[in-house]
Amino acid sequence: MLDSPFRLRLPPVLSVPRVCRDASCAAAGLPESSFSAWSRGELEEGVRLAEAAGRAAAGCTGDCAALVKTWHAALLVRVRQLPSAARVLAEVEGLTAAREEADGALVAASLLCAADLAFARGDVGAAVDLAARGADRAQRAGLYRFLPDAHTVAALGALRQGDMSVSADFANQLRDCALLGQTAHGPSQCAWTAAQLLEVQGGPASAAQLIVGIVTDDQLLLELLTSQPTAAAWLVRATRKLGDEVLARRVVSNSRDLAVRNPGLRSVGAAASHAAGLLEGDASAVLAAAAAHPDPWAAASAAEDAGKLLAARSAERRPAVQAFESAADGYANAAAPRDARRVVSRLRSLGVRRGRYPQYAGRNGGTSGALTNTEAAVAELVSQGFTNSQVGERLFISGHTVAFHLKKIFRKMNVASRVELTRAWSQVAGAAAEGARAS
Repeated sequence: MLDSPFRLRLPPVLSVPRVCRDASCAAAGLPESSFSAWSRGELEEGVRLAEAAGRAAAGCTGDCAALVKTWHAALLVRVRQLPSAARVLAEVEGLTAAREEADGALVAASLLCAADLAFARGDVGAAVDLAARGADRAQRAGLYRFLPDAHTVAALGALRQGDMSVSADFANQLRDCALLGQTAHGPSQCAWTAAQLLEVQGGPASAAQLIVGIVTDDQLLLELLTSQPTAAAWLVRATRKLGDEVLARRVVSNSRDLAVRNPGLRSVGAAASHAAGLLEGDASAVLAAAAAHPDPWAAASAAEDAGKLLAARSAERRPAVQAFESAADGYANAAAPRDARRVVSRLRSLGVRRGRYPQYAGRNGGTSGALTNTEAAVAELVSQGFTNSQVGERLFISGHTVAFHLKKIFRKMNVASRVELTRAWSQVAGAAAEGARAS
């Protein structure tokens, strides 16, 4: 087993909402009890207590009711009870709209919760916009511990949409936030997001320390599994790429235990089945998880994993194609063109063509020389020092196709070498960042 050289730090102040200071408030103690139950892995009890706190605080003055309802909505998003989460957030909006000036922490928290909800629904553009608004409100209120949570949504959104301008600096920033516990929630989500970005940039080995740091810490692993239904399967894939079956089995064991303790939560059961099916090479179990996942991206991910398991068997080509087709459609509906491209590439290797590749998201602020989105993605990776073959692996196209795009990039940007492209692209990135800050 790999040994982690560090341990992630839990934040000194956890994310349970601070409600009325009035000890006679009917909601007093309920949010804390909800958070305590949730932290122990008793998710159904945590949600129940959060709902009870919202009802009890209905007659309170100030921001009490809105705070506890935001907490309730956040838990509903995590277990992917999305219609209920949307209803509770609408109640929060009604409460804050009735007040002339709501607390900055409340506004920031509700915006970030809305961002998580939009992301879980597959509306990535709205999620990133809400996260940016939440980050702005948090900064203006001096609530810097909320910023890593906003950056997590932005980073995952950029990753799914194939915006290759997400740099190593962003991954390192989230990693440092995790290490230092500088987040309103737990550090595991920051670390997990950073690990995904680092894996894309440099392969599983570049994210090994973060992966091991999460999986070998009981509290961090539980925190992540209770917050991200797609994390268990990702960790199984990542630990197996690192050659550590012990860590993969640990993820599955903890995920199964969480599902057994919370039998009424569909998302938790689907996540456990997905992870276990991957570990055991059981395509039927992974397909069942795909059908059960309430999270659209998670369902597409399970369908893709099932397709890979089936494609490894020559007699299962047809069901493999069907699984990949379902995954490609699911990723497209979840605004995840990068993932859709990966699956379309697998379909083409099986002799199935789906027309044009799904298009990557464009760089905010535009690109130099009217590059297409794919050309911008190629330029970004080449400027980071990747070879044509490495760029192709990350964009799911051949090295020859990368070379073809590179010729057009050189012409459009009026450069003659990779060195010149790197220099020119850094200026484009700087201008885009400056424009983003100005807006």
